[in-house]
Amino acid sequence: MKAAGEPLVRIVGVHKRYGLHEVLRGIDLTIHRGEVVCLLGPSGGGKSTLLRCINHLERIDRGEIWVAGEPIGYRLHGGALHELHERDVARQRRSVGMVFQRFNLFAHRTALENILEGPVNVLGIPRAAAEKQARALLSRVGLADRADYHPAQLSGGQQQRVAIARALAMEPRLILFDEPTSALDPELVGDVLDVMRSLAREGMTMIVVTHEVGFAREVGDQAVFMFDGRIVEAGPPQEVFSRPRHDRTRQFLAKVL
Repeated sequence: MKAAGEPLVRIVGVHKRYGLHEVLRGIDLTIHRGEVVCLLGPSGGGKSTLLRCINHLERIDRGEIWVAGEPIGYRLHGGALHELHERDVARQRRSVGMVFQRFNLFAHRTALENILEGPVNVLGIPRAAAEKQARALLSRVGLADRADYHPAQLSGGQQQRVAIARALAMEPRLILFDEPTSALDPELVGDVLDVMRSLAREGMTMIVVTHEVGFAREVGDQAVFMFDGRIVEAGPPQEVFSRPRHDRTRQFLAKVL
């Protein structure tokens, strides 16, 4: 466990509902810099919603989420939290990258142009410097020769690696991965997981919603099993996978291992 210093992410008593359906029911989770936290569990357990709340793509109903000592979506003033304007929330999101299940690339732009979008138009980096960085990131994810390809000309695994490079271009403190391999053909999964492994070795803090138990066992510092909007159990992956304490965890692992 890389649990030195102040946590990078603190999630305290988080609740989220859609109408009468309570999706998150009091989530508490602490993540330190450099940790890889893998969220596992059956569909509908709240994993993806939790990621979207960390990035304030969804507004929580109760509780607090802090990243790098700052409450996400709010500012602390006079001992109370006050909701931020959208432009200030957008500023906070710059330091939290997100990689989606379905890539979310701009179809009419090349791989290089997709990566340039944030650094040039959001961070204001001069195009020449941003392009040099973008080409280095494409090389880093094994796609140096695909800079001028449009998404339709790339495989799903290649598109996902472009999406990872796009997230890295914003130099985030934290990257959220929402089932990054679930939309891929099986033979394409390995290339994406290899990129994620390299990020873990370099010390990138990551929260990964995944069903890839082998990846979680190998790379994760924490395995967090969620069911019905709650964290059922959490701990080092070897412990959670080898000696699960909760019946629901054992049932899930029996199906996926």
